[in-house]
Amino acid sequence: MESFPDRTHVWLWIRDYEAYLYAQVDRQGIACCPNRGSLHLHGAWAVHRLVRDGTDYVLFHSAASGRYLAQIEDSEDENYAYNSAVQCTYDSPEQDNVLFQARTAEDGSGDIFISNRRFGDWCYDNDTPMRWVVEAITQRLLPPELPVPPEPIAPQLVPIHGPLVPKYNRHSQLEPPQVELRRTIHYVRADDQGNFNPLQWRFLHFEGRSVFNLRRDLAAELGEANNVLGITLCARAGSSGRLTPLVINLPRNEKTMDIVVLTTESPAAQALVYPYVDAP
Repeated sequence: MESFPDRTHVWLWIRDYEAYLYAQVDRQGIACCPNRGSLHLHGAWAVHRLVRDGTDYVLFHSAASGRYLAQIEDSEDENYAYNSAVQCTYDSPEQDNVLFQARTAEDGSGDIFISNRRFGDWCYDNDTPMRWVVEAITQRLLPPELPVPPEPIAPQLVPIHGPLVPKYNRHSQLEPPQVELRRTIHYVRADDQGNFNPLQWRFLHFEGRSVFNLRRDLAAELGEANNVLGITLCARAGSSGRLTPLVINLPRNEKTMDIVVLTTESPAAQALVYPYVDAP
């Protein structure tokens, strides 16, 4: 377990697949990709260590979404059950499908085997345990800049043509603008230590995917519109999940997100760790 210091970030490489495990952008699926450079934050996993019933465990949550790596039973055949990897929330201290242990292979390769508290060894389809290589990710000295929001899509003039259209009606009409995604943001303001009152969650209806615009709108909601840079947004995946700095645009869906708002210069915000996934 020494390969997983708490609050660090790692890449998880599967030797036989020659590919990296990553969290898909839908915030639900897990997949593999041989090209680490294309994964960015989606391939980076934050390490969360804890002790349960006297046993040391490691949990992994995505540096992109904050959601936790988990295994679930997934079977289309009642005579054969297999386990699937997913992203999920960490909602209860008793939840065990997010708890993993690691042991080093005895052949001197440095590879590790990963096992889940509920399902045992993480195996290939033939029940052979997977061999993993853990690669540490260095920490950024400063948070990354948020992506610039896209330009608004203006309505387009679309010409009307065709023999069935009378001459006096052959002109351009205004095409409606593209419909933006709309989601509910469940947010709360934390104190300088990152603590908050669970009864003070509020809701914001937000259009689009821009995290830059979301920070602007939340600052306005909190009466801090003149100090947008003074707040830092963190995603929280479940009541037991750790905070993950939100530095990429929101996923292409309309699912509710939990956001904890920190003061940028507070000890809680300064303690956040940002993986340097684009390091040369």
